[in-house]
Amino acid sequence: MHAWINRQSLLVDYTLSALARHAGRNLAILAVYSCLVFVLASTMLFSDALRRESRALLSHSPDVLIQKLSAGRHAFLTAADVERIGPLRGVSRIEGRRWGYFYDPAVRANYTLMAVASDPPARGSIRVGEGVARLSGLAKGNALALRSPEGPLHVFTIEGVFREESSLVSTDLVLMHPEDWIEFFQVASDLCTDAAVTVVNPAEVRNVARKVAERLPGSRVVLKEEILRTYDSLFDWREGLLLALASLLAASFAVLAWNKASGLAADERREIGILKAIGWDTRDVLTMKLWEGALVSGCAFGTGLLAAWIHVFHFRAPLVAPVLAGWSVLYPRFDLTPSLDPWMLLTLSFLTIFPYTLATLVPAWKAAITDPDAVMRGSE
Repeated sequence: MHAWINRQSLLVDYTLSALARHAGRNLAILAVYSCLVFVLASTMLFSDALRRESRALLSHSPDVLIQKLSAGRHAFLTAADVERIGPLRGVSRIEGRRWGYFYDPAVRANYTLMAVASDPPARGSIRVGEGVARLSGLAKGNALALRSPEGPLHVFTIEGVFREESSLVSTDLVLMHPEDWIEFFQVASDLCTDAAVTVVNPAEVRNVARKVAERLPGSRVVLKEEILRTYDSLFDWREGLLLALASLLAASFAVLAWNKASGLAADERREIGILKAIGWDTRDVLTMKLWEGALVSGCAFGTGLLAAWIHVFHFRAPLVAPVLAGWSVLYPRFDLTPSLDPWMLLTLSFLTIFPYTLATLVPAWKAAITDPDAVMRGSE
């Protein structure tokens, strides 16, 4: 075992010397290689972190959402509709929710105006998301003027601003007193936008949803698991879009790897011929080239992954966030929880390390099994 370790140590020393002799070329390969790992790792890390955050947030959402449809479009639920759902067995709570969208031409952004029944703001006061406060340049205690769709101007006092940590779901949110909401949108007091249903037993969610659909024909019943699948599909689609754009960089690296695999340079073939002539066997040559590929791949992989980690979890991924998180005037500012998925690392290493290592070994093997004299004469 000691002899094997010494042998590998000598091979590593020789490999480092060989890499240093071609420092310019190897640094160029390392730079392109690291950039490829950086782009792919940033995309995968940010997508995985967004999935985790969205699942953590949506885990507290209602089990069933009920929306009424009229001519295929979203319509208001009435108090009678909500009462018809209430007596269902297995339903622990049902709440009619009032919310709507409002476009503010002053900042050219859409707000989500929602009325809350429990612990609402005082009449004439609102609580706003971090994005609303940032875009409007307002803070707690300031006044925000909104012109309702019916024409009248309403002036609200900002009672509080949601913390930045919750901006993933609250950045465009404006919480209002129920009576203020009704007055702003000029909606009857017995109407609500949708209804949120909480089910006692998670195994009975589908049965409750089926019974709701039977009691309210023509309504749309949305399960929490369906919302989670929709978010996953959305992130998968956007991740695929960004990876497709990153394929341009991958293509340039593939050309570089293919050029390396197509044959060794004359000095490299001559070097292998000399090594064979002085007593190296094919196994030693391949081991040396394997160390070469491992050192370059490991350095590029570590550099690219570290840069991607800092880019995503310290700088909030400015290069990939607009694509993966969506385009919006009220773009949320939030910190992602650092996490590293072993399967993601395995996939990333297979996509980057394996092709380069193979491109290093194949031409070296071809030169190593050739007669040393023929290799050296062929390099002249």
